[in-house]
Amino acid sequence: MAEKIYRIDMSSLTVSSEDVPERWKGLGGRGLTSTIVAEEVKPTCHALGRYNKLIFAPGLLGGTTCANSGRLSAGAKSPLTGTIKECNSGGNAAQHFAHLGIKALIIEGVPQKDTFYSLHVDKNGVTIQEDTELVGKGNYEVMNTLTQKFGGKIGILSIGPAGEMRMAAANISVRTRDDYIRSLGRGGLGAVMGSKKIKYITIDESDGPGVHIADPEKFKAAAKVFAKALLEHAVSGQALKQYGTDVLINILNEVGGLPTRNFRYGQFEGHAKISGETLYDVIVSRSGKPSHGCHTGCVIQCSQVYNDAEKHFATSGFEYETIWGLGANCCIDDLDILAEADNLMDDIGIDTIELSDAVAVAMEAGVLPFGDGPGLLRLLDEIRTGTPLGRIIGAGTAAVGKIYGQTRVPVVKDQGLSAYDPRAIKGIGITYATSTMGSDHTAGYAIATNVLKVGGFIDPLSKEGQVALSRNLQIATAFIDSTGLCIFVAFPTLDNPVVFPAMMDMLNAKVGVAMTVDEGQSLGKEILLREHEFNLAAGFTNKHDRLPEFFEYEPVPPHNVVWDFTGEEIDSFWDIK
Repeated sequence: MAEKIYRIDMSSLTVSSEDVPERWKGLGGRGLTSTIVAEEVKPTCHALGRYNKLIFAPGLLGGTTCANSGRLSAGAKSPLTGTIKECNSGGNAAQHFAHLGIKALIIEGVPQKDTFYSLHVDKNGVTIQEDTELVGKGNYEVMNTLTQKFGGKIGILSIGPAGEMRMAAANISVRTRDDYIRSLGRGGLGAVMGSKKIKYITIDESDGPGVHIADPEKFKAAAKVFAKALLEHAVSGQALKQYGTDVLINILNEVGGLPTRNFRYGQFEGHAKISGETLYDVIVSRSGKPSHGCHTGCVIQCSQVYNDAEKHFATSGFEYETIWGLGANCCIDDLDILAEADNLMDDIGIDTIELSDAVAVAMEAGVLPFGDGPGLLRLLDEIRTGTPLGRIIGAGTAAVGKIYGQTRVPVVKDQGLSAYDPRAIKGIGITYATSTMGSDHTAGYAIATNVLKVGGFIDPLSKEGQVALSRNLQIATAFIDSTGLCIFVAFPTLDNPVVFPAMMDMLNAKVGVAMTVDEGQSLGKEILLREHEFNLAAGFTNKHDRLPEFFEYEPVPPHNVVWDFTGEEIDSFWDIK
C-alpha cells in the first residue's frame, strides 16, 4: 500500500488525502517537515495565523525494527523565533503513523468557531470532532482519559493549558507506550497547535498496512550491525544507560562550561546534589527505574522514572537540560523540587529549556530570589492559570528580558540557550549562533567532540576548527533527524566507521534504492540550506546569527574567557559546498 499524506483544513473542518509527490518520496522526519514548510508556508506570515501550517512526520526508518528509530518530527513557523522550526520526540506516535502508511499529517487554517477540536487517526483516515470535555486539562489527565477510552496501545499528541493559551514556549506532548510523557519541545509548536484549536490527536494503528521493506534480509543484517554499534559504544551503550543525560552535570561542571546563575559562572557549587550519579542513587533507593526507553525499539534507554520520597511516581524523562536549567542556572539544588517542577511542566505543556532560562532571567530581575524552589513552583502554577505574570514567563526568555529591562538575556533569535556556556565551549556557541532554529544545541552537538572527545577532540577554549565542526555536525544532524533516529546515535557514528554505512544500508533496503553515503550527506546539506532560505525570506540576515553581546565582555569563571568570534568568522559557516 502506497504511503499517504493527509491534510486537515481547520478553516472548513475537512480532511483530504493525497499521494506522496515524487519530490517528497525520499524525505521523512525533519527533511519532510522543513520541505513542506518551505514550499507551502508564507515566510512572513504570523506564526499563530491562518497561513502557518503544522506538520507531523515520522522518519524514513519509522515503524521498522531499526533500533532507536521512533522519533516523530513536527514542523511549522515558530511563534517564538519567527524562523522555520522542527523538533522531534520519542513516544510511540511516529510508529503509529508509519504503521498506518501515513507519510505526513498537515494541519492548516484556523477554525471559524471559537471551540477546541480533536483529531482521530486510524486505518480509515482522519476524523475531526469538537471537544469540550478535556479543554483546560493538563496533559496527564488528557492522556489518562484517552487511554481509558481507546485502550493502552493508542498514540496521543496533546497540548496543555500553555498551548491552549498560545504561549510562545508551549510544547506538544507525546504519549509513550507506558503512559509517560515526552515532548516536541522547542520553539512554541504547542502554541501553533493551540492556534489551530486542536487539543489532542489520537492515533490507532489497528489493522494498518504496516511498513513495507523492499529487501528484508539486507535490512535485518544492517540493523543488527547498527544496534550492536550502539550497545558497544561507551556513551550510547553505557553512560547514558546507567546515568541518563544527567551524567553531564559533573562533566560540564568540571570543564567549567555549566551555565550557573543565569550564565554568570561556569560551575555550580551544588552540582554534586543534582548530578547523574546522585540521581541514579536516589532512583534506585526509591524503587524507580534508572533506565527506561522513551519509545519502542530504544536500546540506549537513557530515560528513567523518578519516584518521590514515598516511592510514588514523580516524573519520567528527567533530563539533563531540565536539571541544569532549574538547578544550576536557577541555583536550586533539590532534586525533589526539580522533579516536581518537571512533572508540572509536562502537565502544563511548556518547554523546560525555555522556561528555565525565562525563570533565571526573572530571578535576575528580582521577581524571585535565585535558589527559591517553592517560588519556582508558584510561578508554574501562575503559568497554568494564565495570570499576567504566568503569561509573561510563558512567553519565553526574550519576552521576560524585554519586560523587565534586563541585559543578560541568553537567547539567539529569541530562543533560550541550553546547558552549555558558549564562552567555555566554543563549538556549541557556533551552533547556537548559526542554527536555523534559534539556539538549538541538538542542531550540531559540538559537546561530543569539544568535551566528550567523541569523533576526535577539538579544544573547547580555542576558536580553531569550531566553525567546521559545527557545520559538519549540523549537516549530519539534519540527515539523522530525517531518518527518525535518536540524535544519540551520533556518538557511535562519529567513532565507528561501520555505523553510517549501516544506516544507508537500512534506508536502501527499506525503499529499494541504492543511495550512497555521500548522497546521504548531500541530503543533510540540502535540508539545512532550504531552512536557511526560508529564514532569509522571513527577514532574517547574518546579523541574527550572533550571540548576546554580554558574552563578549563578561568573562565566565573559572576560565575567565569571553566569546571572541568575529562576525566574518561566524558568517563563514554558510560556505557550504
